[in-house]
Parts: sequence; structure tokens; C-alpha cells
Amino acid sequence: MGPVGGEAAGRPQHIVSLNTCADQYLIALADKDQVAALTQFARDPSFSFYALRAKAYPVTQGQAEAVLALHPDLVITSPYQGAGLLAMLKGRARFLDIGEADSFGDVVKQTRLIADAIGQHQRGEALVLSMEARVAAAGRRPLGGVAANYQRGGYITGPGTLMDDLMGRAGLTNLARRLNGGALGQVSLEQIVYDRPDFLIFTDGESPTPDEGSLSLEHPALNDAVPPARRLHVPASLTLCGGPSYPAALELLQAEADRARAARR
Repeated sequence: MGPVGGEAAGRPQHIVSLNTCADQYLIALADKDQVAALTQFARDPSFSFYALRAKAYPVTQGQAEAVLALHPDLVITSPYQGAGLLAMLKGRARFLDIGEADSFGDVVKQTRLIADAIGQHQRGEALVLSMEARVAAAGRRPLGGVAANYQRGGYITGPGTLMDDLMGRAGLTNLARRLNGGALGQVSLEQIVYDRPDFLIFTDGESPTPDEGSLSLEHPALNDAVPPARRLHVPASLTLCGGPSYPAALELLQAEADRARAARR
């Protein structure tokens, strides 16, 4: 789609992403020749929603010298970016700092923020309309079970997170809201077995060489408390970031929950 008014005149032409979540926004919204580099994770299918598409883009390891060599006119960063790197880039490029998107509302706001920053307002609005249509079509499932997003090392995802938002739309009550004061944190295997949630949500892929952090996920006691048929699998590439991946994450989580509920009957 073409620019609106003076949109093209202020459009940055050498954008560098230092934010893994910004990668998918740039692939979805920017002209390819606007993007000087994505992060090194953009091509990794375990992280990136657009891993295949990202192979057509240059990437950077994020070193200040490599970024400066690209002569960026816009650098998209995150709140966790190293202060030393930002200090070296200060005054040499405009910065756009984006944090985590913890709800679909945040995804819509970020889409518009980034689209306007890169001079692609119309594409941003088109993407918002497309995502809103898919989310509306998916709807909200009625409440139907307690679930825990159980991760390596015994971590569960708490409220105020993207996964919690997705769980609510899938009709799942987040077990973490009853534990740890509702915060993201570690929960013992014994606690999970004691609470016996109706479902477990796994986002990690299966490792060919299980390590100590993943052993609890396959513990016999956990298998007894929450059998494999009641485990919902949603790839991390759909849930690590809010963004264009949100509708796909919602649709898959709902489908997984529907499948597992049917298996219980």
C-alpha cells in the first residue's frame, strides 16, 4: 500500500532491530529494503514466528560496531538493551524502545506505534484489522478448566502476561493466579501434582537430550496427575512475543484446549 500524505518523506531507510519481538513487526510491515538488519534470532524457528521469511533479511549479532556500520536511521530496542551499546549509538540514530506486549490490546498499540515510526501507517492499520478479525472470529471460550503453563525448571506463567491473556480467551483459568501470589515463579513438581490442574500448557519443544531443567516435565508423578492427552502444545515461536503471531497462538491454544476437553469426555 502506498504512503499517506508525507509518510514517505519521513520514512526511515536503514532500520536495525535489536529487539527479537520487533523482528516480526518489521517483516510484516516494512518494505524489505528499509530493513538494514534483524536480530540473530530472527531466523531461529524456536524463537521466530517468521523464521523462514527472515532468511531473506540480513541479521546482526547486536555489536555496536556492526550496527554503526549499517548507518541506521532508526534502531528498535528493548528495555533490557545493554547501556553500553546504547551509549555508543546515541546521537547517531533515532531510537524506538518497545517493551513486552502482554495482551492483545498491547499488540494493537505496538503495531500502530511501529507502523507509524517506519512510515507504514496504512499497512499497520491493515494488519490491525486482519488480526482483529481473526481474534473476533476465534471469540472467547466459556470457562472450562484450570491450566498451568509449565516450563523448564518448574516455572509457571503468571497473570498480566501474554500467555495469561491467551488462556483467558481459550476459557482456561490460570493456576498461577492461585499460587505464588499470582506472580511468575517457580513451583515445585509436588505442588503441581497436589493441585492437579485440568491441563498443562507446554511451549518448549522436545529436546533430543533431556537435561535437568526438563526432567520434571516427564516425571511419572506428573504424567499420572495430568496425562499426556490433557497437555496442550503451543510452540514458543507463537508466544514469546506479542505481534502478528497472536491470532495464530490463540487459534492453536483454543484448538488444543478443545481437543483435550473432548478427550476427557
